[in-house]
Amino acid sequence: MKKAVVLVSGGADSATILAMMEKMNYEIHAISFNYLQRHNIELDKVKELIKNYQVKQHKIINIDLRSFGGSALTDEKVDVPKYQNHTELQESIPVTYVPARNTIFLSYALGFAEIIGAFDIFIGVHATDYANYPDCRPEYIKSFENLANLATAVGVQGKYITIHAPLIDLSKVAIIKTGLELGVDYSKTISCYDPTDDGLSCGTCHSCLTRLNAFAQNNLTDPINYVQ
Repeated sequence: MKKAVVLVSGGADSATILAMMEKMNYEIHAISFNYLQRHNIELDKVKELIKNYQVKQHKIINIDLRSFGGSALTDEKVDVPKYQNHTELQESIPVTYVPARNTIFLSYALGFAEIIGAFDIFIGVHATDYANYPDCRPEYIKSFENLANLATAVGVQGKYITIHAPLIDLSKVAIIKTGLELGVDYSKTISCYDPTDDGLSCGTCHSCLTRLNAFAQNNLTDPINYVQ
């Protein structure tokens, strides 16, 4: 089995990635981040989620991105935007964008991969996020892969590191469809940017509405609990 590192949040995308990796027979080494995010209940979801998969090891890395702020996810003074329905979502960079987040996360994953001898790193970025988050775009993933092979000992020694983004061309609707076909239990995930203290999703943030629309387009009801 080839070793691979995967970035895992408690969301639907990383759950789908885990199922895909297991089908591809990778030895899975998962990495998650407590960056003092507003929605850090996702870390509790991660711990439950990975029990459904053959994960060799799971590391949670502590990073204080709240000391910088600059995002509704890391700054309590910035409100998470709420909307009435999915059609109100705009194709612009929202205040829920966390500056350089994927670059930080992938850098940790790259170091982890080099230590354990893995040459494959998986991330769950996808087509629905292109317009809103620049670090979810194909050109970014390719650029980071180039960096990985220039900036590591194994890279310059000729052992190529690949950044895999198997959802990159899929919409959220297609991701949910794919995951269901792979048997993903989405009831163990959370996508909300602003959940309640007891873990209910708000149902009105960008991420909730995107997720709800994806299930609706698949003629299904989202199995998680919402405030409204």
